[in-house]
Amino acid sequence: MTIALDDVRRLVKAGDLPGAVRSLRPRAETLPVAELAKATRLLADAAGFKDLAAAAKAAAKRPENPQALYDLGYGCVERGVAFLGVAPLREALRLLPDSRPLLAELVSALEDEHRHTDAAALLAARGDRLPAWPETYLLVHHTLLAGDLDTAEGLFVSLPAPEDPQWSGAHGLQTRRVLRSLQSRRAQREAGHADPLGPDDLRGWHYGLTGGLLGTLSPYGWDAGMTGRYAYLGDGPELCRRGLARLSLALEAADRRPGTVSLLPGRSDRILGLAAARVFGLPAVPYEPTRTDTLVVAYDLGAVDHDLVRTLHARTDGQVLHEHATCWTDPPAVSADFSTLLCQYAVPRWKDDDRPEEEIAHEIATADPAADEGDGETPADPDEAYLAFVTKVRTGWLSAPRDRMASPGPVPSSRFA
Repeated sequence: MTIALDDVRRLVKAGDLPGAVRSLRPRAETLPVAELAKATRLLADAAGFKDLAAAAKAAAKRPENPQALYDLGYGCVERGVAFLGVAPLREALRLLPDSRPLLAELVSALEDEHRHTDAAALLAARGDRLPAWPETYLLVHHTLLAGDLDTAEGLFVSLPAPEDPQWSGAHGLQTRRVLRSLQSRRAQREAGHADPLGPDDLRGWHYGLTGGLLGTLSPYGWDAGMTGRYAYLGDGPELCRRGLARLSLALEAADRRPGTVSLLPGRSDRILGLAAARVFGLPAVPYEPTRTDTLVVAYDLGAVDHDLVRTLHARTDGQVLHEHATCWTDPPAVSADFSTLLCQYAVPRWKDDDRPEEEIAHEIATADPAADEGDGETPADPDEAYLAFVTKVRTGWLSAPRDRMASPGPVPSSRFA
């Protein structure tokens, strides 16, 4: 029995299943596959995942069998522990190097782990033998998310339209992302960004990949790996008000003038929506999916009813979707047109405040919208540069479906487990 297996067994016995999973992450691609399968079986048994436990048991007994390895890797991806599936899938592909299903599943496991550079390298290694659909499409996808826009563009231009209609939606989505990213790079260059769509251009990549505008960058922890995102955020009226100020600049630059503010049913959504109505001098109305020329305000779309969120995917004429705190580690089902900030977890100051919604909304509407000076290590984000960027992308903004972007993309940020 290995040290890794001992650790997993000890943590599972102590009832610490998350800790047992975490203990395997740094070892998942160095352990012998049979040992990894045994450890995975322990986890699966503890979690009650009978399908994964059976696949792990079979792979532990037959670590040289491609089907057993595939079943284990597939089960890991399906059960949300894709990092445990990479090694068995890679070994299966070594045994059957021409298997397209194995290649696709390994790419899927790497994608779930946001290992886009590794996925692109795996696909690119096939050279001229790589089929157009879906493999070259996936190569474009991962090359873009790895941050290599020029190579992604070259591959995209040579990719024929899919013959199978099931890929038409994916092709359209990829087209939008590549073209938006090119537009975003031009806009950031003209706005004076030091490295347009480089590894720390969070606003530029956010627009390119989601179609949404990012209102602010976190002024804390830039040198500690946050690069403009927040991990935990204790939120307050001032940051909410600053987000509305940046939204106002964007609406003015795009010549968009909503006639109402639509309130979603959640308490935080209503508070922020009422504040927006005060700031913009507009009437507040209940949200209706078919209402046109309205500003829909959400505090955190991840906390909104899933069925309601789905109604926001298609774009109603004149509708603008504003989300204050967008979760970047588990993005919502739709990408907002405007996000004040990107965070892992946000707690508004009014969480346990039982004052009336209107009173808290008034506090937000009258708060100081000035930027937080932060820790002094974050690059400046003046209104002039932000407005210059928005002005250059305004023709593409608010023009496409609000597709979900599951990956943080090319800009890395630190996060807590």
